[in-house]
Amino acid sequence: MTKHDFPTDPNVDVNHLYWASEKPRKAYHCPIFDVYEVVRQSQDGRTGKFMTVSCRDWVVIVPVFKDEDGVVRVIVEQQYRHGSDSVTREFPAGLVESDENALDAALRELLEETGLRAGKVTMLGNLSPNNAFMSNRQYFFLAEELEKVSGQELDPNEEIDLIALPLDDVIGEMGTGISDNALMTAAAALVMKEERKRGGKLL
Repeated sequence: MTKHDFPTDPNVDVNHLYWASEKPRKAYHCPIFDVYEVVRQSQDGRTGKFMTVSCRDWVVIVPVFKDEDGVVRVIVEQQYRHGSDSVTREFPAGLVESDENALDAALRELLEETGLRAGKVTMLGNLSPNNAFMSNRQYFFLAEELEKVSGQELDPNEEIDLIALPLDDVIGEMGTGISDNALMTAAAALVMKEERKRGGKLL
C-alpha cells in the first residue's frame, strides 16, 4: 500500500455526504434527554428513518495542582455509575443548566463536587460525545490555582469519593480498569494536547 491508494488532502470536499432532513418528530421524553425520529434523504436518493438523542450539553473540568514535592496531581472522583453498574474514576463533570454557559456550569460542578475554586481556567476544547445519534456537545476545561473553600454539596443520589493522584498516573491508566469512561479519556487527551502546547509542562 502507498499513500496514493487514498486521498491525502485533509480539506477534501465533503458536501456530497450531507443528507436532507424532514422535520424531526419527538418520539420520547424523559428528564435528561429527548428522543427524536427524523426521515433523511441522501443526495443519491436513498431514504431512511433515524433516531437522534437530544440532551443538554455536558462539561468536564480537570483540577490540577503541584504538591509540596513538585508532583503535578489531579483531583479525580470515584463513584457508582448506573449505566455500567460499576464504580468509575472520573474528572468532575455534569450538565449545563438552561440558564448557564459551559464555563459557569464547569465551575459550579467543580465547587459542588470537590469544594474547590479555581483561580485560572483554560478551555481545552469541545467535542461531540457520540455524533452517530447524539446532538449535544461536551466542553472540557483545565482548572488551576485551586483553593479549597467548602465541602461537597452533592445531589441527593450522588455519592462521590475524591482522591489526588499524579497526573501522569491518571493519564496512563485512562481506558483501563476503573478508568474506562470514554469521555474522561478524551479529557485526558486534551490535557496532553495542552501540555504539549505549553512546552511539556502544565504547572
